[in-house]
Amino acid sequence: MNDVPRPDDARPERGQLSRRGLLGGAAAGVVAASLLGGTGVAAATPAAGGGHSGGIDWPSVKRPRDLARIVDWSAAELSVAIRRRVVSCVEVMTAYLDHIAVINPKVNAIVNLRPRADLLAEAAQKDAALRSGDYQGWMHGFPHAVKDLANVKGIKTTSGFFRPPFDVAPATADSLNVERIRAAGAIFIGKTNTPEFGLGSQTYNSVFGTTTNAYDQSKAAGGSSGGAAVAVALRMLPVADGSDFFGSLRNPPGWNNVFGLRPSFGRVPGNNAEAFVQQGGVEGPIARTALDLALLLRTMSGYDPRAPLSITEDPAPLTDLHGKFRGKKVAWLGDLGGYLPMEPEVLSVTTKALKSFESLGMSVTRLDALPSFGSFAGNADLWPTWLIFRHWLIGGILKPLYDNPTFRAAMKPEAIYEIDGLLSGADGNPAISGLDAYNGSVKRTGLYQGFRTLFETYDYAVLPTAQVFPFDATIHWPQHINGVAMSSYHRWMEVTAIGTLLNAPTLAVPAGFSAGGLPIGLQVIGRNHDDFSLMDLAAAWERTTRWVQRVPPPLLKR
Repeated sequence: MNDVPRPDDARPERGQLSRRGLLGGAAAGVVAASLLGGTGVAAATPAAGGGHSGGIDWPSVKRPRDLARIVDWSAAELSVAIRRRVVSCVEVMTAYLDHIAVINPKVNAIVNLRPRADLLAEAAQKDAALRSGDYQGWMHGFPHAVKDLANVKGIKTTSGFFRPPFDVAPATADSLNVERIRAAGAIFIGKTNTPEFGLGSQTYNSVFGTTTNAYDQSKAAGGSSGGAAVAVALRMLPVADGSDFFGSLRNPPGWNNVFGLRPSFGRVPGNNAEAFVQQGGVEGPIARTALDLALLLRTMSGYDPRAPLSITEDPAPLTDLHGKFRGKKVAWLGDLGGYLPMEPEVLSVTTKALKSFESLGMSVTRLDALPSFGSFAGNADLWPTWLIFRHWLIGGILKPLYDNPTFRAAMKPEAIYEIDGLLSGADGNPAISGLDAYNGSVKRTGLYQGFRTLFETYDYAVLPTAQVFPFDATIHWPQHINGVAMSSYHRWMEVTAIGTLLNAPTLAVPAGFSAGGLPIGLQVIGRNHDDFSLMDLAAAWERTTRWVQRVPPPLLKR
């Protein structure tokens, strides 16, 4: 949620909006922005017939009698099938496009879908490349749709905002993240839907409309990676990329019964106009299996010189999923001792899910407060610290757009709220000064140091992925939780602020369902830069719970 566009990958002189960018040019001034760019890393290659290769346990597959079943394969299974020519890329694209034609109108997850003939022609080219020995990577021939905050060359990046009369031209270059996915062999079929500028954990906008939940089409999908999570849950995509400033790789997976990861900051590099201060939004993967999650994370990860804070660590071990968890310790933060308003059933379902940690040989201890350290005073400082961080960064990014009267008149109230919070104050707070930003960063540092100390005792800190179950898709955001008024459009997602402020790797795993059949997940916060352990944990969790396999969305029943 709340992954506003950041500087654009397109060259400024071209005057276009592209990845995470805001429309520039003479009329608006230029707010250029992008999050990702860059050189690729070594692609994972499936073993010829499944099996173990490069630290990866590749599955074995057989050609299905009904080729429509291709969409039921995991991404790893699909990769092996294409590499071994069990199926052709044209057959894969046909199966996915046929499935999308039936399912997508019911949920509106994939937008700007490219013409079928063009996609089948690209798939035929992938088949020809494979016959000639040009295997491009583990995603060779995969249909892939990129979150509509990121640039794909030749496709518009609307950010859920830009449409006539202030439309944008197709992107002229890929974002860094998309470069890597393209290099791994994917075919870009379109985009996944996102709220306007990625603001809010409800995926609706004035360009494409509302994306609805994979399990109940009257309910919200979550956001801002709502389109991505729903597309993966409903087998319209093998895997998906998303982004996360305030829960967007955690709430949508939790609400759609799939896996997601907010990586450590710098694990997946971003090519921002401002490369040192803006440490809120990150890109990451969404998938139905732990191996698929790790494979896409590995593709997206790795140092790039355009991102000076990107992590140099080799991403290859991310797919070596053989961790042991007996004796590990979990700190269950739950609702922070009642500090976070939370639907009772969310707390009961997620608390019950903790038994799966115990079945892995892990111990679980309940903690009712955030650790205090330095000037950070625990629970009471969480939201004030978050608001300074949020208004400062998001308000600054959106300000050039706000300065244009035409754009300002079209911006949704949530965007205006973020800018007002920076410039004039919001929620009874004054405008944010440079000293406020500095002192807020000091408190954020205290939160980090408190968790560093906590992680000397515990291996993971765990919370629900949201404070409520999916709500009515016609509602923009819940005004109350258990009678407690929400002071802003994002206060109901405060549970996800912790992972962001820590810049910590935070895994989202399926946790179970409400009595009404709606999903919820758990966030698992790991130690600084310990994405590797979280991938291992995702694999162990999947083997233990099998929520994705046991409870598919009702729309998939044939």
